[in-house]
Amino acid sequence: MKTVLLDKATIGNDISLQEIKKQCELTCFETTAANEISERIKNAEIIITNKVVIGKKEMQAAENLKLICVAATGYNNIDIEEAKKRKIIVANIKGYSTESVAQLVFGYILTVFNSIPEFSEDIKNKLWQKSPVFTMLNHHFSELKGKNLGIIGYGSIGKRVAEIGKSFGMNILICESLINKNLSSARLPFKEILQHSDILTIHTPLTEQTKNLIYEKELKIMKKTAVLINTARGGIVNEQDLYEALKNREIRYAALDVLTEEPPKNGNILFDAPNCIITPHIAWTSYEARQKLVAGISENIKLFIAGKGNEIDLC
Repeated sequence: MKTVLLDKATIGNDISLQEIKKQCELTCFETTAANEISERIKNAEIIITNKVVIGKKEMQAAENLKLICVAATGYNNIDIEEAKKRKIIVANIKGYSTESVAQLVFGYILTVFNSIPEFSEDIKNKLWQKSPVFTMLNHHFSELKGKNLGIIGYGSIGKRVAEIGKSFGMNILICESLINKNLSSARLPFKEILQHSDILTIHTPLTEQTKNLIYEKELKIMKKTAVLINTARGGIVNEQDLYEALKNREIRYAALDVLTEEPPKNGNILFDAPNCIITPHIAWTSYEARQKLVAGISENIKLFIAGKGNEIDLC
């Protein structure tokens, strides 16, 4: 089957696509601009895309299209309703990045609570060399044991973060579902999560319900010593309000792997925010995670060609 991979650059050159090539006739493009999509997919039966948008116009251009493989878990770049109308199967890959994302979350946490950037900067500025004693006590360094770890979004990643948090002796606070508002004895209302979390980490999809979920009002409810982490999607946290909260010391720190515009070609206000770590949407990109991603795409194509569409991970 004629298959087009529209943004191979998001998968990387260190990951083999051989298993996918065994299943289909694969054409790869490193990147694809909006005005190039229709021409590139016009003969495709299968499209593989990470972030390239496939909407109604694109589906109209691809008359032979039968399967869209999203090279990610999130699928907000696909018009799902239009695909259903056209009986095009849309498949994403679930769970491939769980370990990778959870690892980055705790990389952030340990970096902040151990004050690693601050101590490293002091060394570069020769402050340790001038210390009257063998150590330095000029930055905050506290244990994670007993800290409240608030988790918004309790899917596979949220559960893995909770599991790791428990191994550090942290108290795990699980937020109520923001979609159906179901509460159980193990879950707390959103406001209580904000009030009590020493660390608040976000693992929920970007939807109409979660857009600007954290803005001025929520940031003011949080502890002044709280650390906010977002490895989910830009847009869940209002960037202007977060900047103001950090500038005014309303929360202690923020660590973000996602922004509303990626890449931020016009800059971002948070680049100038104090106590803010930003990484370039790398949480899902460990070598092992990308291997699992490609294996999942290959399996979905294999099942589809074999007529086993009911066994595919469907969006």
